Amino acid sequence: MGEVDPAFIQALEHQPKLDITEAEGIPLIDLSPLNSSDTDADFSNLVAEIGDACKNWGFFQVINHGVPSRCREKIEVAARKFFALSKEEKKKVGRDEVNPLGYYDTEHTKNVRDWKEVFDLTVKKPTIKPSSHESDDKELIQLMNRWPEDLPELREACEDYAEEMVKLAYKLLELIALSLGLPKTRLNGFFKDHASFLRLNRYPPCPAPHLVLGVGRHKDPIALTVLAQDEVGGLEVKRKTDGEWILVKPTPNAYIINVGDIIQVWSNDKYESVEHRVMVNSEKERFSIPFFLNPANSTWVEPLEELINKQNPAKYKPYNWGEFLANRAHSNFEKLDVENIQISHFRI
Repeated sequence: MGEVDPAFIQALEHQPKLDITEAEGIPLIDLSPLNSSDTDADFSNLVAEIGDACKNWGFFQVINHGVPSRCREKIEVAARKFFALSKEEKKKVGRDEVNPLGYYDTEHTKNVRDWKEVFDLTVKKPTIKPSSHESDDKELIQLMNRWPEDLPELREACEDYAEEMVKLAYKLLELIALSLGLPKTRLNGFFKDHASFLRLNRYPPCPAPHLVLGVGRHKDPIALTVLAQDEVGGLEVKRKTDGEWILVKPTPNAYIINVGDIIQVWSNDKYESVEHRVMVNSEKERFSIPFFLNPANSTWVEPLEELINKQNPAKYKPYNWGEFLANRAHSNFEKLDVENIQISHFRI
């Protein structure tokens, strides 16, 4: 099978099984009632479907979502062209500890190196973030996207695609708000100066797919993730009912949506952010494009007042999103001796 650097090898209890079950149960939700003159009953059913999926799975797929297929095709082609560049060319737009945007190939999840390379870009310009993970450092910096000089189509494709992702994310955010019994736009205000970002992922073929993961087990700390994956597949979700790892079978032209930690906190645990990971393939490379919907970095995250009462008191202390994210980014950048920060650290 060939050898891999020990830095990539998962602990025995986290090594993937290669005979994994495909997830028939992950809901596939048709968003066409949003784009048509369907009846109120159809829209109410859609809201209920979204609520059930968030509560029971934390994951679902959407079709008839309104994202133009040409837009997705352009970014998929551009991503393949970027990752086909030489390592030297890619590192010209490499990320560093000051600016976390651009190319990177040594990311860690749970202090184990991931078998992948990535290209990150911010969506809203400018994006402001804390300069470091130290809580007493109040300095802010402006994030700047880095673009390869000889691939102008990458910037155009990414910026057009990011616009479509923001539109889709807002549709989903409003459906989730309604499913929680809140006004449709209750959550929108948190995203006025959102700090969302887009990532291009490439998972190269791996000689030891039974020992290594493209991304180790984790929960997304953000509000909502919108994922495009190719036909190779590899995303696994930890099923809430029994803790089994379930493979999400690729559905053509669908997007995979998952609830992040922020929505878990806002909902006071009604909706749960679910662990997931990415398997690698011994023969095929895999590409995926996640869009991460983040609130403004100045946002304080806490259970929404409408969803707490004497019988259901707040389960989390407030935390600052920008500081939380800076701390997480620090642990992704280098291997640490301690677990990175989690929302469980703010549980009351």
